Amino acid sequence: MSSNTSAACQSCRFFDEHKTNAGQGSGDEGLCRFNPPVSQPKPQGHGLWPVVAAKDWCGHFAADMTPAE
Repeated sequence: MSSNTSAACQSCRFFDEHKTNAGQGSGDEGLCRFNPPVSQPKPQGHGLWPVVAAKDWCGHFAADMTPAE
């Protein structure tokens, strides 16, 4: 599969807009919600979702909307 904009992370149902602590989106980044958050080495650390670029892609792509049959 080649990187093609129709299968980019920004068009995937598992892409979630990334908000910074100030509540503003970065515009080009998002969180991949396909897998559970990745745990951190410190016991007090909480899990983190992987940050991906909007134009990235992977083999787990699922379109936001499925076309009517």
